[in-house]
Amino acid sequence: MSAENKIRETVTTNDVVLFMKGTSSMPQCGFSSQVAGILNYMGVNYKDIDVLSDDTIRQGIKDFSDWPTIPQLYVKGEFIGGCDIIKDMTMSGELDGMFAEHGVSYNKDAAEEIRKANNK
Repeated sequence: MSAENKIRETVTTNDVVLFMKGTSSMPQCGFSSQVAGILNYMGVNYKDIDVLSDDTIRQGIKDFSDWPTIPQLYVKGEFIGGCDIIKDMTMSGELDGMFAEHGVSYNKDAAEEIRKANNK
């Protein structure tokens, strides 16, 4: 199976997928750590894909999304963005709305705590 087909299958068979450097429990870069931290804190159930363990996926995800950087977040098969976009969406509440709209379970109180902690 090609990298593109593996990626397509992964993002369409899982509600939330994070292509990252490292894993959700052990991120290997600061940007991946920030996005995984947001998702973990909000209690989102997601599939983490370590691009460092497979060079074909590492390059393949960049080609698939036409986005040059990692991490990359997908919700219900749709590419959402990288670290800065996810942080902005978290702070604006847009990420919460997207999860709610797509029926993705998350902790609303935790999302609010993130915004409060970062608006001081």
